[in-house]
Amino acid sequence: MAILERKNQNLMNLIKKVHGAVENTDLEKHRQSQDHFGVLLSNNKDVEIKELDIDGIHGEWISVNRAHMKKYVILYCHGGGYSTGSSIYARTLTTKFAMSTSMDVLSFDYRLAPENPYPAATQDAMRVWNYLMLLGYGARDVIMAGDSAGGNLALSLVLKLKQENRLLPRGLCLMSPWTDLTASGRSHETRQDIDPVLDPAYLQKMTDNYAAGQDLTDPLISPLFGNYEGFPPTYIQVGDNEMLLNDATMLHKKMVKENVSTKIDIFKGMWHVFQMSPFKTAYEAMDKNAEFIYDICR
Repeated sequence: MAILERKNQNLMNLIKKVHGAVENTDLEKHRQSQDHFGVLLSNNKDVEIKELDIDGIHGEWISVNRAHMKKYVILYCHGGGYSTGSSIYARTLTTKFAMSTSMDVLSFDYRLAPENPYPAATQDAMRVWNYLMLLGYGARDVIMAGDSAGGNLALSLVLKLKQENRLLPRGLCLMSPWTDLTASGRSHETRQDIDPVLDPAYLQKMTDNYAAGQDLTDPLISPLFGNYEGFPPTYIQVGDNEMLLNDATMLHKKMVKENVSTKIDIFKGMWHVFQMSPFKTAYEAMDKNAEFIYDICR
């Protein structure tokens, strides 16, 4: 047990170093280094990436180079605290989604804060959703997925569709979703010293960039405060060493209370969006995402 814990601690130290190398107080440099990281970690001959323009929004289709299922599509929202990240950075996850599910994945670059604060990202997500509907997909042919702020955006988009009485997607896959910008969960305190990726100052800055002056309990900003009655099946993954642990567990509890078919997996010793890393537990987690997707597409 002690050997395993030491191994895990070494891994978390490494993640802290890698994350430190990517992070930069200059937002533009931070964004560039993330893209560089995304290209490095997602170089995969089995996957084809096609760029496209969706009504002025840059996007990309990620597909496996083999016969695969065309009926369903995964609409992916990237993370990055609403201030950084891109579809290139998200390739560390979107390529794994395409590989594990044999489905096409559509990823897109929503406008980022602080240049474009709330509601820019939700508006862009809605434009991409409408684009998929125009392509001929039905709402029930789409699985929403996202990590961190992208998990927030996936929830925000589906809550918005619900508000507008539109058809909802078949399901949602959320990895370390940032659901509560008021930071009310206890893990924001209890995990801040062990989380190798997030810290309170960073989360506060991202919150200010995205939603300064807004009501942080607005469900389209903090989906934790949304109404989930009639929501599609939802699968949540989170690491037990991350500050956003309770953002995930409180969402799960709320969904259960509101009769949503929902499941959460808490990965022991793991950190924020560990699925990006190229190691065994990350691939196992992606296989679990695929199992959930197959299950709801039956």
